[in-house]
Amino acid sequence: MNQALINALQNPAIYPHDTEDFRVIETHISTVILTGPYAYKIKKPVNFGFLDFTSLDARRHFCQEEVRLNQRLTSGLYLDVIAITGSPEAPQLGGSGEIIEYAIRMRQFPQEQLLDRMLQRGELGTVEIDALTRQISRFHLDAPVVAQGHPLAQPDAIMAPVRQNFEQIRPLLSEAVDLQQLNALEAWAEDSFQRLLPLLEQRCQNGSIRECHGDIHLGNATVLDGEVVLFDCIEFNEPFRLIDIACDAFFLAMDLEDRGQHALARRFTNNWLEQTGDYECLPLINFYKAYRAMVRAKVNLFRLAQESDPAVQTDVLRQYRSYTRLAESYSAIPARFLAITHGISACGKSTVAMQLVEGLGALRLRSDVERKRLFGEQTVTGNPVDTGLYSAELTQQTYAHLHQQALAALQAGYPVVIDAAYLMQEQRQQAAEVAQSSGVPLLILDCQAPDEVVAQWLIERRAAGIDPSDATPEVVAAQRATRQPLTAEEQQYSQTVLTNDAASMDGLVERIRNTLQMH
Repeated sequence: MNQALINALQNPAIYPHDTEDFRVIETHISTVILTGPYAYKIKKPVNFGFLDFTSLDARRHFCQEEVRLNQRLTSGLYLDVIAITGSPEAPQLGGSGEIIEYAIRMRQFPQEQLLDRMLQRGELGTVEIDALTRQISRFHLDAPVVAQGHPLAQPDAIMAPVRQNFEQIRPLLSEAVDLQQLNALEAWAEDSFQRLLPLLEQRCQNGSIRECHGDIHLGNATVLDGEVVLFDCIEFNEPFRLIDIACDAFFLAMDLEDRGQHALARRFTNNWLEQTGDYECLPLINFYKAYRAMVRAKVNLFRLAQESDPAVQTDVLRQYRSYTRLAESYSAIPARFLAITHGISACGKSTVAMQLVEGLGALRLRSDVERKRLFGEQTVTGNPVDTGLYSAELTQQTYAHLHQQALAALQAGYPVVIDAAYLMQEQRQQAAEVAQSSGVPLLILDCQAPDEVVAQWLIERRAAGIDPSDATPEVVAAQRATRQPLTAEEQQYSQTVLTNDAASMDGLVERIRNTLQMH
């Protein structure tokens, strides 16, 4: 990068708009000049193998690609590509004459609103993660599919960067314990690839390989105008971007777990699966998260040769080992269980189920969501009791589908909580058979709240208009009249949860953990 050009661009007279204090942000591939209202991003003439910006024509092309690709995700953030003319000492934006460089013009936003900065301040919570999840899932569902037969829609193309990680890391290690760990991780990755090969082939054929983002982590998301916005996708390397949507999504889950945010990572995982319906990818999640952790480990290790300070070298190795331990954790066998909720509509079952998601790492399956995924978003008017979507036949099919999903998730190694009413003993018996066939304990979460509280929650839920349930007061009344109470045998493995009682809710995860230890 021509330093004279960067210095000259910090001149208010060059810009067709008012400027404030200039600030320059450097990365290994770009220089960003902040002017106040706008940021100007210039690509460095570098070649790292996986990207090549050495020619002016390449920088023009990839500037245009960055704007095009990121405009899929944002509105009004990536504006256009501007030619820089003149000379490095006296540049002009969009002037006549020979073009010496290109810049991406972006709307400038406060750096403190980046989600990783918000997390550092303790300000990142479920609201931001839920909003980001909705954007990511919508993006993945709409992203262009990579056609069958494309070189990148092949299992070997999925495995190539996984193998490349180990090849590039090995020469950088010297201690026997690190090399031994790397060999074990590589063996697990190869074994996992062979085990998962039929599923990977299926995903290459069914449209799961799409034009994705490629770099979804907290540092590439910000709050802009009160909305969470994902930006800075990979434009410079198609193999990093034309990937499985699950590999794209679960980079964020790994990033959250690396930062100690396990509850938010579990919440994101469940909500992304629920919104995309891509439960087929469950056996791949840990494989993809381990791959992403090893990418981060490798990038940290690349710094080792560039550092001469022993203290810095020690810190680099510490960060590398933190990521490899995270990758190792994805090969561990989890403690599985099947939990089902029991209770009338609007009694707090979904809130209880989310506690198991965040506190115990369970996968949540929701009857209200899966029913509509199976049979469509039908308009429900009047009293839906035993009609349309809620007929006995469709209800039976919904429970059968939930149990099939639960069985697949348990086989993939996940504990499961099914968020459904389970008011009939036959439905609970079917869940018990799933648990028995999988060799896992069954827990019934008996959710209870006073009638007046349920009535109020029902009003609030319908007013908010964001819950997938169509329950009405008539539905609740019918449920109370027809529900079959837990049998004496079922009560032996049930937990009563008073959903309007903070103490009962707060102690739920610990009570379940103690119950599971008894099995």
